[in-house]
Amino acid sequence: MSDKEIDETTGVETTGHSWDDIRELNNPLPRWWLIVWYISIVWAIGYWVVMPSWPGITGYLKGTRNHSERANVEVAVAELDAQRADATRRLLTAPNMEAIENDPDLQAFALAAGESLFGDNCATCHGAGGQGFKGYPNLNDDDWLWGGKLEDIRQTIRYGIRSDHAQAHLSLMQAYGAGGLLPRETVDDLVHYVRSLSGQEHDEAAAMRAAPVFQVQCVQCHGAEGKGDQSQGAPNLTDPIWLYGGDAMTIRETLWNGRGGVMPTWEGRLSEEEILALAVYVHSLGGGE
Repeated sequence: MSDKEIDETTGVETTGHSWDDIRELNNPLPRWWLIVWYISIVWAIGYWVVMPSWPGITGYLKGTRNHSERANVEVAVAELDAQRADATRRLLTAPNMEAIENDPDLQAFALAAGESLFGDNCATCHGAGGQGFKGYPNLNDDDWLWGGKLEDIRQTIRYGIRSDHAQAHLSLMQAYGAGGLLPRETVDDLVHYVRSLSGQEHDEAAAMRAAPVFQVQCVQCHGAEGKGDQSQGAPNLTDPIWLYGGDAMTIRETLWNGRGGVMPTWEGRLSEEEILALAVYVHSLGGGE
């Protein structure tokens, strides 16, 4: 004998299940829902046949349509490259920055490409807006260690600084203290002399004692007046712009241990047109010469 009953209120047969004295009604599914369900089954079977679907031991079912998103991406990239071909050619043959700036379409192309490349490759060190951090140059000012002209920036990006490339920029900030070149008290005096060059608070007597030392040890790179030399990557010591910091403690650390930050080479990782577009973008950040 079946334990299913007819619900007195609704007149619907129950399933025989009961939870906390609540009986489950055996209502049939709506017809529209069943129709949609059957259509979904038919659609799924058809999709398996037409499109790539089930994995196998050595591959997968490719479907009668032989659809491939990888192939579609390759076609889309080829089409994009074809669209950019003329702008890329004009960018690579532009003689100077002025020629690029005088061609609004070409400049817009270079800036758009350069901004994307900067975000992918440079923002980690220099910041999203190129503002830099301690040890990583601010690209928004007009203070350039190796020159801020378009070709200078292009060369720096291509070969790097103290990188593993044979044509990389090379310079050396001596470790005057750690290397035993100068005694501790002389390094301390030299800190005051360097701070005096940029008009910062300093001990005048210590600066005077260090002046002859600066002329012997530092002028070859920084110049007699401390204004630096872009051909050697030697910073200008007379302005308020400091790569590592201009406070007395940081300057002493620089003099004692030296500095040797590395800018990687992007040749081989970026194409020639990408390097040029990136140089145009960096030049536009506000500090290009």
